[in-house]
Amino acid sequence: MRSAEVKKFIDDHGYLFWYSPAPKSETVSDELLVESMLNYGTWEEVHDMFKIVGLRKVAAVFWGMTGRKKLNFFPEIHNYFSLYFAKYAS
Repeated sequence: MRSAEVKKFIDDHGYLFWYSPAPKSETVSDELLVESMLNYGTWEEVHDMFKIVGLRKVAAVFWGMTGRKKLNFFPEIHNYFSLYFAKYAS
């Protein structure tokens, strides 16, 4: 179950999940949240997500993505956050 703070964060950034049915905070998975924020969010929004969700949890979701889900990241984004999480979330 998600905290109210995470639900509010998702709702506040609903423009990233325009294709997801309402209410977005109930239908957006952790994987979709991480993928969308890392690919399309601003640096400040990404850091807000780290504060709200937790850096280690975001890293765990990121590392847990395999196959097609992993390929949904832009190559430079995947490379950057692979290095970032290896340094700061281990």
